[in-house]
Amino acid sequence: MYANSRDIDSAQDAPHEKLGELLARHRDHPFRKPISAHSQAAFDQVMPCWDGRAPILLDAGCGVGWSSLRLARAHPQHFVLGVDQSADRLARGKPGEMPDNLQFVRADLVDFWRLLLQAGIRLDKHFLLYPNPWPKIGQLARRWHGSPVFPSLLALGGTLECRSNWSIYVQELALAIGFITGSTPAVEVFATQDPLTPFERKYLDSGQTLYRLQTQL
Repeated sequence: MYANSRDIDSAQDAPHEKLGELLARHRDHPFRKPISAHSQAAFDQVMPCWDGRAPILLDAGCGVGWSSLRLARAHPQHFVLGVDQSADRLARGKPGEMPDNLQFVRADLVDFWRLLLQAGIRLDKHFLLYPNPWPKIGQLARRWHGSPVFPSLLALGGTLECRSNWSIYVQELALAIGFITGSTPAVEVFATQDPLTPFERKYLDSGQTLYRLQTQL
């Protein structure tokens, strides 16, 4: 059946007790992982498509790209980047015509975020829609707010919006933002009649509660 998405199964029932320790380590030690050649090539290919003036909207981890399409149509004045590491997901069929203001990019987000920052580019809008929650207690470092790239992600600025069906993920993200910036955003329960992603639609149709964080960085 379609609407059969299971709730997140995790032994973790509150924000991770090691979150602050991990964030301090990433904040205080520069991230030196080399940029992959394929991410650099993708960045070099797509950024000349930007006129240098339009505000940039990044759909980070866009999957099959339906959310990127929706966001590009809703924000025609923006240059919209849908970035995902999977060529297979990006190649899947999409409804309607491709907006002129949208570019899809196959790249590692860890690299792409840092390349934007190194180029002095700042975002206007930044979406993290249903990131992999990595719900096991030992998987904190795999979550975006537990990654060494997290300070770079925040340094890109703009309005950040994250949506998830696991409240702890969004609560941790809020605490992580507060740890780095000094201002902890609110987390809200929300419902929509107009889902942005296939996952959002499936979670809604499965009767799951959705959570959202919106903040100006």
